[in-house]
Amino acid sequence: MRRGPGLASVDRSRITKEKYAAKGTELADVEISYMIKQLDAFKHYLEDFAAKHQSDIKKNPEFRQHFQTLCAKIGVDPLASSRGFWSEILGVGDFYYELSVQITEVCLATKNKNGGLIAINDLLRLVLKGRGKSRQDISEDDLIRAIKKLGVLGSGFKVLPLPGRTLVQSVPTELSVDHTTVLQTAQKNGFTTVSSIINELKWDKNRVQNILDYLIQEGMAWIDTQDTKEVLYWVPGYFPDIT
Repeated sequence: MRRGPGLASVDRSRITKEKYAAKGTELADVEISYMIKQLDAFKHYLEDFAAKHQSDIKKNPEFRQHFQTLCAKIGVDPLASSRGFWSEILGVGDFYYELSVQITEVCLATKNKNGGLIAINDLLRLVLKGRGKSRQDISEDDLIRAIKKLGVLGSGFKVLPLPGRTLVQSVPTELSVDHTTVLQTAQKNGFTTVSSIINELKWDKNRVQNILDYLIQEGMAWIDTQDTKEVLYWVPGYFPDIT
């Protein structure tokens, strides 16, 4: 039985599409293979660069930050493992492990003063003080990287970037956007009030009071009833640590 011209046309179209698809897959495989080779080559050059400049990476916080950024752009994480090239040549695994321990020690030692919230500049100063003059210099960027590694462990450590200030949280509690927004209102004076929050954020009183009560419960805010006009809610994390 002879097939009509319509069926032959459909067959030719299907075969053509299959050929294009096969060619496309072949080209994609070639492209992926090329990209993998390029990436491997770049990683090799990065290792050579790291070996050549290991002293600067270890001692210069700004140089170390740029190097970390460069690594991140090609999907290399020097902190992902304590073994292999990055640890042997740079010691970055040991460096950030040690830094994480020091961060934890400072946060635990100051928790009774700040309720588990500490400004990152205060944290940096206290960590540097504990490290002594003979240890390599560190930066806020180093602290943030170490804290993010601690956060993976579910230990409650988080970085809270607020406008004009960065806080480090070291208590295992979940702060919502409402909580952090209320914390922001206390930045200028170190304290806030129900009326000032309502005026600034246009929230109803119950919403504001519930948030403040939660912060007090978690130790992140202290209540002060000595003011004759209105109750003050102090955020000890904003107090400058002078120790």
